[in-house]
Amino acid sequence: MLLTPGVYNSAYFEHTLLARLMGVELVEGHDLTCTGGKVYMRTTRGLRRVDVIYRRVDDDFLDPLQFRADSMLGAPGLMLAARLGNVAICNAVGNGVADDKLLYTYVPDLIRYYLNEEPVLKNVDTWRLEDPGALEEVLDRLGELVVKPVDGSGGKGLVVGPDASPAELDRLRRRLIADPRGWIAQPVVMLSTIPTMVSDGMRPRHADLRPFAVNDGSDVWVLPGGLTRVALPEGQLVVNSSQGGGSKDTWVVGGTAPGHVEYGQGTGLAGLVADQAATVTSAIPVVYEEQDAPAHSPHDPSGPASQSEQQQQQQGRSLPADGSDAEAGPC
Repeated sequence: MLLTPGVYNSAYFEHTLLARLMGVELVEGHDLTCTGGKVYMRTTRGLRRVDVIYRRVDDDFLDPLQFRADSMLGAPGLMLAARLGNVAICNAVGNGVADDKLLYTYVPDLIRYYLNEEPVLKNVDTWRLEDPGALEEVLDRLGELVVKPVDGSGGKGLVVGPDASPAELDRLRRRLIADPRGWIAQPVVMLSTIPTMVSDGMRPRHADLRPFAVNDGSDVWVLPGGLTRVALPEGQLVVNSSQGGGSKDTWVVGGTAPGHVEYGQGTGLAGLVADQAATVTSAIPVVYEEQDAPAHSPHDPSGPASQSEQQQQQQGRSLPADGSDAEAGPC
């Protein structure tokens, strides 16, 4: 099943699309209950055991017994079930450490150390502000750089120097001096523009393309297609959906167009495209039909969601496996 923060999350459409294409249940935290170290899904026919959860909820909101006690997006007891090996959570809790933008600056060194190779693609120049020399240079050039918090995502907290007001730059300067380890700086990367339909017609808007590669341990290959995101406000470089960005269909030019193929029966690129274009999918069993459910379960509150819950749902963010966040430069 796919665990979503809910309809107020900016990526909710993506969650529904993924659940439909994968043929799995789309659930929210209140649809789950944890009993005896196991996770169950509430259904009209009673509780059903859950084996695998593809989560789109941040670590902090996943289990109020382990993380944020005020979270209404996760399921109490979920982490205990995971520790006992009774449920698999993808992405694993804690893998967001790779999202730290400071880690990006060490990738070339990691390649050299672990693979004994030179990087094929060059990094965007990045200043580590914990280095006093780098901090001094960035403070001198603050109005021409992009500055990002290392633990930020979704375009939150970044400042594009050329677009910032003097007051914003002054506030940023004070924050950098107070906590240089918490920030990186990069030059502004001018994204390409593509024709985009907006309220006043077809207009150029900045966009980026994110391809996806799979590593099975012995080989790496790039999947057909990719994620194309577009900054809808005029002149905006931040393409994140949480900052008002959108997405576009990504076309792979070449090969033969697929004919009619039943969902799940195609092979190769044609089969993949046909599967993704299918409007109806069959459910993939990820729960136990035959297992007896516990006799008792926690009370399921009824009625509309409170305002605090709705506000909290909007705090959920997309994870790297989906698509992690691209801003005015690399993450």
